[in-house]
Amino acid sequence: MPRLIHPLAGVVALLTIATFWLSTVISELFLTRDVVIAVKTTIPWGFLLLVPALAATGGSGVFLSQGQRTGLVGKKLRRMPFIAANGILILIPSALFLAARARSGLFDASFYGVQALELLAGATNITLLGLNFRDGLKLTQWRRKSRPKPA
Repeated sequence: MPRLIHPLAGVVALLTIATFWLSTVISELFLTRDVVIAVKTTIPWGFLLLVPALAATGGSGVFLSQGQRTGLVGKKLRRMPFIAANGILILIPSALFLAARARSGLFDASFYGVQALELLAGATNITLLGLNFRDGLKLTQWRRKSRPKPA
């Protein structure tokens, strides 16, 4: 079961963060203030999907690693504290701050400063999760190659 949960939860987490990031960039650059407010106030609700997906990914990944700490598994495990810290210390508080400011219509220097920080931290997590996804595909490549091909 963890072999199924891990990649599915990882894809959900990566796509959720990418959706948050792209929605923010597109709404800020091309759409109206009302859309920005809708995006910023909706993102915290996405945590109800994102947080369990990240927890399932991390938990199943630790289970699948079976104590291994070297090679690609080790690289993936070393990235996870940065991904988690970035999310807990920067992304979640930023999203809550930005949602509150947007709801109040306060689009000032502090809003845009935190917005810039959130976009940078989000891009960092997208990159790190993408690297983990790539390494996970490499780890399972031998399994896909060894399957018998249908006639």
